[in-house]
Amino acid sequence: MKMKKISLLIAQFVPMIFFACEGTSDTHDLDPEIKAASLQKHIEILSSDEYMGRMPFTLGEEKTLDYLEERFMSIGLSPGNGNSYFQDVPLVEITSKADSTMVVKGNGKTVTLQGLKDYVISTQKQDRNIQVDEAEFVFAGFGIVAPEYDWNDYKGLDVMGKIVVVLVNDPGFGTDDEKFFKGNTMTYYGRWTYKFEEAVRQGALGCLVVHNTIPAGYGFNVLQNSWNSAQLYLNPKDDHAHQLEFKGWLSFAAANKLFEMAGFKSGELLAKARKPGFTSFSLGLKASTALEVRVRHNNSKNVIAKLEGSAKPDEYIIYTAHWDHIGVGEPDTEGDSIFNGALDNASGTAALLEISEAFARGEKPERTILFLAVTAEEQGLLGSAYYTEQPIYPISKTLANINIDGINPYGRMKDIVVVGEGQSDLEDLLQVAVDHQGRYISSEPNPAAGYYFRSDHFNFAKAGVPALYTDTGIDLVGQGKEVGKALSEEYTAKYYHKQTDEFDSARWNLEGAAEDAELLYQLGRMIDSQEIWPAWKEGSEFKSLR
Repeated sequence: MKMKKISLLIAQFVPMIFFACEGTSDTHDLDPEIKAASLQKHIEILSSDEYMGRMPFTLGEEKTLDYLEERFMSIGLSPGNGNSYFQDVPLVEITSKADSTMVVKGNGKTVTLQGLKDYVISTQKQDRNIQVDEAEFVFAGFGIVAPEYDWNDYKGLDVMGKIVVVLVNDPGFGTDDEKFFKGNTMTYYGRWTYKFEEAVRQGALGCLVVHNTIPAGYGFNVLQNSWNSAQLYLNPKDDHAHQLEFKGWLSFAAANKLFEMAGFKSGELLAKARKPGFTSFSLGLKASTALEVRVRHNNSKNVIAKLEGSAKPDEYIIYTAHWDHIGVGEPDTEGDSIFNGALDNASGTAALLEISEAFARGEKPERTILFLAVTAEEQGLLGSAYYTEQPIYPISKTLANINIDGINPYGRMKDIVVVGEGQSDLEDLLQVAVDHQGRYISSEPNPAAGYYFRSDHFNFAKAGVPALYTDTGIDLVGQGKEVGKALSEEYTAKYYHKQTDEFDSARWNLEGAAEDAELLYQLGRMIDSQEIWPAWKEGSEFKSLR
């Protein structure tokens, strides 16, 4: 039977899941598997000051690992890695202490940029300190080489030994033309990680991305918090010898200052760079700065537990959530230095635990269900990258990944968002579960932010595994979309990657979180019941991988 017939099979298998033991089609009349109070207990513990922001290589990691191991054991799940609940993830911690200034000269002028205020930079080099002496700035548009869009910002451009300055997102942002890249929906070419990767391939000395809040999806303060500290990377055999001397971001104001210094008006280069046939060029500016480098090698850990399948134990469905956050940093105005990460991602880890317990309490699944709490997501999706590169269970036998990164703290929502909608059959299965709850799937409110490329499911997608990532809706029950939207925007402005992301019983309402976690639990049950594996949809950039 062909994969395209999965939609027909949904109608055959789903009723057994929801109705066989329930005798009703209204989940609101039932006793749900997952309770708000249980989620709250885990979130309060994992986001407490005692866990120190759950940064890898710290006491916070040790406490988190102990807690997760104890919970999986008490639930009755088996160790997922032989006799162990842990998978070692070899990492290198690189602390780049940048000079306080970057001096830029050109056109008879000198501008001194202030570190942290005007730019953030770091390096992956492990063997030496970094000294940059009058390196040339080259403007390379969006820094994209995309043959399928007939786009090459590096065509005819020599960037050897030079610093590439590139714009955030991709040329399609701000257009309604879905055939021009993907219009307002960010492609992977718009991600800053891609831009650094391409700059490496082109042989650049360094790369700076021009920050802009709307197309980036977050403020410059997020970069100031996360880049002004030690950075973790997977530890390759060549010790990152092939990497850029440095990489980082320019604030929008600082970039405009440099562009004007080079003779361009504010916004002029953006307009030029978005036109097909744009030719990159030197800005006629040279920069000098330095970084002092400290290196530490260590292993962090992924946590993995399993519930072995009864009929097809060698086929796998995997739930993921990242347990880490960004630890301890500079104190804020209230003197708080701990980035507790209550929503990001103590909440997702709590949901992972509760979903695993729901599976353990219920009928044994036919396939093996894996529960993977990964490390170092905040440092670049490193734990999930390592798992997909060094899988404990065959990727070729993994049907699906369901990822949980933040879960609704605002109360019950009529809707739920599918991030990166249009990717796989998992969305069709989810729709059935959503209908059963009397809810609906809404469109991603900010597709330009590229959230499908910003959490751990992305590494499974790159490995060919259909991967689903949902986000909190905005249609708040009893209050409506405007209130829900305002709450979402308030989180981004006041709490995301800040010391203020703490559990607050006066502000949090986890009834909606429990409902969303129940939804993802039922989705896993549906996937398990299907004879046909979920597949990528036509038009997905991952379809050719499986």
